[in-house]
Amino acid sequence: MSNVSALEPLETLEIAIIGAGAAGLAAAIAAGQATTTGLPLRIVLLDGAQTIGAKILVSGGGRCNVTHETVTPTDYVGNRRIIKNVLASFSVEATVRWFASLGVSLKREQTGKLFPVTDRAQTVLTALIHRCRNLGISLRPDHRVTDIEPTSDSTFLITHRHGGLLAKKVIIATGGRALPRTGSDGFGYELARRLGHHVTETAPALVPLVLDDSMFHRSLAGLSQTVELTTRVNGQVADRRTGNLLWTHFGISGPVVMDASRFWCLAQAREETGEINGNFFPGRNQEQVRAWFIEQTHRHPRRSLANTLAQSLPARFVDAMLSHAGYDGHISMARLPREERHRLIARLTTFSFPVLRHRGWNYAEVTAGGVPLEEIDYRTMESKITPGLYFAGEILDCDGRLGGFNFQWAWTTGLLAGGAAAASLSGQQNQSVKPPQQQRSSRETAAIVASPPGRIPRCTTEVEGTADEDHYDEARPSPERRMIEQSEGIGTETGPQRAERNRQRQEDTH
Repeated sequence: MSNVSALEPLETLEIAIIGAGAAGLAAAIAAGQATTTGLPLRIVLLDGAQTIGAKILVSGGGRCNVTHETVTPTDYVGNRRIIKNVLASFSVEATVRWFASLGVSLKREQTGKLFPVTDRAQTVLTALIHRCRNLGISLRPDHRVTDIEPTSDSTFLITHRHGGLLAKKVIIATGGRALPRTGSDGFGYELARRLGHHVTETAPALVPLVLDDSMFHRSLAGLSQTVELTTRVNGQVADRRTGNLLWTHFGISGPVVMDASRFWCLAQAREETGEINGNFFPGRNQEQVRAWFIEQTHRHPRRSLANTLAQSLPARFVDAMLSHAGYDGHISMARLPREERHRLIARLTTFSFPVLRHRGWNYAEVTAGGVPLEEIDYRTMESKITPGLYFAGEILDCDGRLGGFNFQWAWTTGLLAGGAAAASLSGQQNQSVKPPQQQRSSRETAAIVASPPGRIPRCTTEVEGTADEDHYDEARPSPERRMIEQSEGIGTETGPQRAERNRQRQEDTH
């Protein structure tokens, strides 16, 4: 219950947005720009952290991977039908135009990821905050919300660290549990529960994995290679994808591991059995690899086992793998016993990673699980349970793969929620999100939209992609992240989502 004194005069506003991250800022801008009758809407953004937008600043290695050139429902895990309808309201091209209207030009890199041309996340955050301020939106950091209660007069009583206020509409955009030092500690789920919603099991997603010390990963720290990963839950295939794996001093990371991690982490959260296997000859099964071995033996019988494997695999990995498995890398192919060859092929194509745990919520980029999409009207993001309540961003049960997809979800749901909340106050029928059209002709935007996939617009600087550039760099945190950490001190769903995860598309090598 609220601890706000009944004797205190309460500030009354039209819209209160809880959480000033990507989704919250987008919701505020959409609400502020909505056409309404009468006086301008009074809108407030409440955030519990001292620093607004801290998570934006540390994303993408401090560069902010705003979105991806191609976004489809198959890039996400969740209710695909609802996800498809939500994404249809705000395309990638619309996102590019929207950022151009904020004064942020984007560039496409060869991986398909879109970044600000400045390569600075601060550019994105500054533009969002400036637009909010220009629209007269009140930004209030250090205003952690502790309770939200519907009142008898169709408003919400919001209790925060410094008192309370009344709002006609509330948008919850608190994020999930990922990177809690930026303010995302999962309390938004408790607020949702109090307001009648369910919350599915949550777990870290896009998070590195820690391996048992008996493994050879430490000797390979910094090495990246292409691997096909298969994740099984209770013996059933939950996910299979191919991409870059990065060996680290603690275990494994890189895009393919980050994308697969949500399935293993959710299994652990549900006390289910999860395992991850790797095929270091992606695209080839055991029989095909066995045929390759035999062919190599016939062609080069005197070549050593290590040198033969190094024709297809990184030499450092070969040496570490053979040593770990007890093989003599100097033995010639002709002298390798058949049984040992079969055992080695099985190890190379179905390698069992001894995963101990995930790296922790402070290294997770997003949360798997949340408020079920089935409890939300996808056309407006309004609750089907509590009228006047809206949700946006990571708090919802939808998480995307690495590459800007979770930001696209945040912008889209935030703009939908903010626009719908404002429209409902003026009696307008909710419209699809419509970003400013005059920006379509800008040179930067035209270059991005028109350039072929994989090409960088001429007005931008090409940046060579690496296996781990777009997730938090544990070994070398960015200056923005160090600053934030110093300033900050830094429901339930049973069983795996089999119907959705079996349709999860195979990861590309981005």
